[in-house]
Amino acid sequence: MSHGHSHGGGCSCESDHSDAPERGLEYGLFRKIDLDKLQCLNESREGSGRSVFRAWEERHDRSLFVESDDDEELLFNIPFKNVPHMSFGDTGREADQTFSLNIDVSGNLEYPTKISRFSNVSHLSIHISKNFGAENTKIYYIGLRGEWTEAHRHEVTICNYEATANPTDHKVSQITPQTHFIS
Repeated sequence: MSHGHSHGGGCSCESDHSDAPERGLEYGLFRKIDLDKLQCLNESREGSGRSVFRAWEERHDRSLFVESDDDEELLFNIPFKNVPHMSFGDTGREADQTFSLNIDVSGNLEYPTKISRFSNVSHLSIHISKNFGAENTKIYYIGLRGEWTEAHRHEVTICNYEATANPTDHKVSQITPQTHFIS
């Protein structure tokens, strides 16, 4: 729930960053992630990248986190269904959206997305390219906010339509003329 001001340089407001149950519902997309296929590249402990996608109410749990291995970079490939994953070689491409992150130990900052770029998403990649000066990056929580709609798979359909019937396409062994009278 936004309270009408920017968090660009950190929030120094007195306003409550609500932990209301409705806010937790807004961050329910973690339930739609295919965790078995989620991939986190450069994680120091295998499978730890999955642990940061959890309920809003659990965002303060510091026992679950992912930490980068060789440097500060992390790359999350988050499938909502089975699609190809990004590699670090792909990170040079232009991103759909880039954020300048702020330190947020309480997990309350929100980064608004360009809605038109994130409609009908079936796969999301998050690249953390740098941090705030540490040798490694450690992340405790990532909340995904949005609405889920079930994907409707449409099978390929091949249809032939005739504007006018071609008599040679419709072989009839015997044509019996019929006349119907209406009185």
